[in-house]
Amino acid sequence: MSTFFEHTTMLVQRAARVLNLSPEVIKRLETPDRVLEFEIPVKMDDGTEKKFQGWRVQHNNALGPYKGGIRFHQDSSLDEVKALASLMTWKTSLMGIPYGGAKGAVAVDPRALSPRELEELSRGYVRAIAEYIGPDKDVPAPDVGTNAQIMEWMVDEYEKIIGKPSLAAFTGKPVGKGGSEGREEATGFGGFVVMREYMARKSLATNIKDVTVAIQGFGNVGQNIASFFYQHGLKIIAVSDSKGGLCEPEGINILRLLEVKEKTGMIDRNKCYAQAPHEMLCRDCSNASLLTLRTDILIPAALENQITEDNAPDVKARVILEMANGPLTTEADAILISKGIEIIPDILANGGGVVGSYFEWMQSLANDYWPSERVLQAIEEKMVAAFCAVAETKEAHNVSWREAAYTRALERVAQAMK
Repeated sequence: MSTFFEHTTMLVQRAARVLNLSPEVIKRLETPDRVLEFEIPVKMDDGTEKKFQGWRVQHNNALGPYKGGIRFHQDSSLDEVKALASLMTWKTSLMGIPYGGAKGAVAVDPRALSPRELEELSRGYVRAIAEYIGPDKDVPAPDVGTNAQIMEWMVDEYEKIIGKPSLAAFTGKPVGKGGSEGREEATGFGGFVVMREYMARKSLATNIKDVTVAIQGFGNVGQNIASFFYQHGLKIIAVSDSKGGLCEPEGINILRLLEVKEKTGMIDRNKCYAQAPHEMLCRDCSNASLLTLRTDILIPAALENQITEDNAPDVKARVILEMANGPLTTEADAILISKGIEIIPDILANGGGVVGSYFEWMQSLANDYWPSERVLQAIEEKMVAAFCAVAETKEAHNVSWREAAYTRALERVAQAMK
């Protein structure tokens, strides 16, 4: 199986061939501008010192400041961060916003740290990269394992280092402390808009209530996209989180499920979330089995490499909406396309998050904050424009959705580099 970075590099090469780019330009598009590797010492609560491996990869800034999240996850690696930084370059280009691509990570399980240890780690990360970031250089944001509180600590540390306020140096901050209304919903909302446009173009169903959806991953992105789909009448037949999943062929009452998770912090599998008026509990299903359910729309919204050559032959969805970054391997992608399954790629599907970050950055720079309705409307406009551009490219070159998205994104970056 190819590595995550090898997979993204191969996608870049395919799109570059469509555009007839020179070998010199292709090499620049494949290679990160800068790779930072460092260790962050943290004094633990038991008095010992522990060092955590950290990275920040700045891939390409031809279109504007580097942009990308910071991930705290025990399985993070340099290969992963390089791949995610590359994805951010193509995502920001495709969304038509003036950013380049970057990504950061620390190899740590944040759940294993106390609040004090987590704060010290967050501040130590900023000290390691402070020279290379800023509103006009590189603008980090939250990612897997990080949140608004961590961004608040990071902003505070960065402002201490430079000696002046700089709210626009980070996005994903708490509302009221430089954050934007609508930012939490941005990624899920953007994915909903893309799938709405796809369904309209493809006439996926004459009755929207007949469309079934399965969602792997029930964090911020999974919860929000489930909520938007449910509110618009689609039938959510399965969801899962890191501890397992639920399946209900008659449809899950997502609002009831969200209420329980809000109160308990988890999906309580002893409760019934079925939409139908019966007492039968939703059935348990694993993260793995959810991916092979018979459904119209399958949404991987967890981590990368969830669908591989091993389970791809068993996938029965009609269309896959990639809300996670890189949830399919190269081998799985080829298998699914050969089966006639259409795949809406991550750089299009989950672009609402970075678009929301862009509008937060604008608000922080101007110190002028918008209501959520204005933010979501602005995100919708960007997502519709990106979808239409990819659809046009797909038809013009007779390629897959993924190849069309990369072709469109590379073209804009290559023009800027010239």
